[in-house]
Amino acid sequence: MPKKILNLKGSNIQITTKDFISLTDIAKYQNKDHPADIIKNWLRNRSTIEFLGLWEQINNSDFKLVEFDQFIYQSGSNSFTLSPTKWLKTVNAKGLITKSGRSGGTYAHKDIAFEFASWISPEFKLYLIKEFERLKAEENQKLSLDWNLTRSLAKINYKIHTDSIKENLIPNKLSKKQIVFVYSSEADILNMAFLI
Repeated sequence: MPKKILNLKGSNIQITTKDFISLTDIAKYQNKDHPADIIKNWLRNRSTIEFLGLWEQINNSDFKLVEFDQFIYQSGSNSFTLSPTKWLKTVNAKGLITKSGRSGGTYAHKDIAFEFASWISPEFKLYLIKEFERLKAEENQKLSLDWNLTRSLAKINYKIHTDSIKENLIPNKLSKKQIVFVYSSEADILNMAFLI
């Protein structure tokens, strides 16, 4: 899972290439030693489960509604606990990802991560959104520059190809109609050579 890192108020927040943000890193802002406990406490809330369920219903056609209803029914009781893994397995959720080992933890789609950050601290959520938007703007600018560079190179190559055909491959004694035919044939051959 390739990642980008946001440095936010002294915390490094990992983001995957699919815009899943580390809830574990966000939770470390609240409790560096036991971030998993923070996530489990958040998952116990009825409003959290309702939000996650709504997100899954909108974005996941394989979401298990009957199992979800059991979580809604149980939420709020003192004995109710819920881990990210249990949520994922029971309701076939797609909005959370858990990964064990180095660089492991719980990751969530940006919509869910922003909701979690709000629960941690509204100030932290605002900084997270601003930094995330900055990262996306940088990525879009890089894509735009890459596209413009590719476009410019294609334009230069086209000019080189057409000039080369005119200067080296078209005999002087041909009519305009014959020149167009030779020119287009040679251009097609060059284009095919560059595609290979």
